[in-house]
Amino acid sequence: MTRRIHVIGIGAGDPDYVTAQAVTALNDTRVFFAMDKGEAKDDLVALRRLICARFIREPGYRFHEMPDPPRNRVAADSPAYRRAVADWHDARARLWAKAIASELGPDDAGAFLAWGDPSLYDSTLRILDRVAEHVDIDYDVIPGITAIQALTARHRIPLNDVGEPVLITTGRQLRGNGLTGSAVVMLDADCSFEGCPPETRIWWGAYLGTPDELLFSGTVAEVGARIVAARADARARHGWIMDTYLLRSAD
Repeated sequence: MTRRIHVIGIGAGDPDYVTAQAVTALNDTRVFFAMDKGEAKDDLVALRRLICARFIREPGYRFHEMPDPPRNRVAADSPAYRRAVADWHDARARLWAKAIASELGPDDAGAFLAWGDPSLYDSTLRILDRVAEHVDIDYDVIPGITAIQALTARHRIPLNDVGEPVLITTGRQLRGNGLTGSAVVMLDADCSFEGCPPETRIWWGAYLGTPDELLFSGTVAEVGARIVAARADARARHGWIMDTYLLRSAD
């Protein structure tokens, strides 16, 4: 029996980012699979529940929460990093396969709600490819509003300079390769923009689209230290933080 799965991009935090296509998929779903990442991130699951309550017209759906397998937190620049990520994905795939096989009936559709868009620094699609090695599934993908789109909209700026490319990268890559032109930086726990020239322009945002949203813009010299302090304070208060920023060199 082939189980149907929707991978639904739900946007960067504001329920208004949910698209009409996503609403259709939400209403086709009976079981929503979610990872339990601990008490500090309970509000991430709570927002998923809020979105379902807002957009699903008929009762009868339910959430199935799964404990996230432990991950070997080796440094991203370590030779063992890719192996650690692969092992974590394998553990998740086995857990998801078991849940899909046991929780989905023959006529039911399941769904994974992906923060932002499933294509951008999200592991859902890679893991589902591994799930398919254990259980027969067929899945579709509904795109969502990314943190990048939310960031540029909230700062009211274009993503690229005129006729110029934009790099999407990580903090580790920024530290290793430096900045040329414009770059969107994600997954940066170390405020790597501090290593950029002081005249570099930065547009930074955290908890985009939520009531806790934070925004700063200016040069690294002007706002860099304020971002570092605000980020540390917000992470301490919430137990987690998701932030994204756009850099543009002064050259």
